[in-house]
Order: sequence, then C-alpha cells, then structure tokens
Amino acid sequence: MIIEQRDYLLKPGAAAKYVRLWEQYGREPQERILGNLLGCCTTEVGELNTLVYFWGFESLEDRAKRRAELADDDDFAAFRGRVRELLVRQTNRLLSPATAHIRTVLHEGGRG
Repeated sequence: MIIEQRDYLLKPGAAAKYVRLWEQYGREPQERILGNLLGCCTTEVGELNTLVYFWGFESLEDRAKRRAELADDDDFAAFRGRVRELLVRQTNRLLSPATAHIRTVLHEGGRG
C-alpha cells in the first residue's frame, strides 16, 4: 500500500471555507475516483491554516492511474476553480507503511 499525504497551506482564515467547498463540490469526485480516503485533518500546532489529506493506493501505478483520471474529471476541475484563490502552497509525500501490522490496520480501517 502507498499512502499519499497532501498538505494544503491556506490563506489565514480560509480553512473553513475550503472545507465547506470541498464537502459540497470536491469530496464526491475525489472519493469516486481516488477511493480510499484515510483522513482529512487540519493542523492545531505547527504550521496553521493547513489541511492534510491521506489517500491510500494499492501501488504507484494505481495512484498514477487514479490521479490522471481525477485530473480529467470535469466536476473536480470545477472544484479546483472554486478553491484556487484560497491556496498558498501544496506539498505532497508518498509514504509506505513501516510494518505489515500498519498495512493491515489501514486496509481494515481499524485502529492500531
């Protein structure tokens, strides 16, 4: 399993608006195409005004295929247009579970 972490630094005060727009316009196409949403979090300490998504993929090839499909989706393009002005910076990381136990917990949706 590959876990993609996407961090979006938002303009100060824009997190609530971004999340509202994501719930209304962005979540459905992302979950329909990307599938495995592991988490959507905001920061409480450190770099504030940051929204963090965690997405699970079976492999790098699976991620590439799904990301390409999302990039071509009209509904998701409309969402991106609505939130672009709220973004300051985006960073991405690809993570691999350190142990098989973590992989099992993520696949089963349970707690470690």
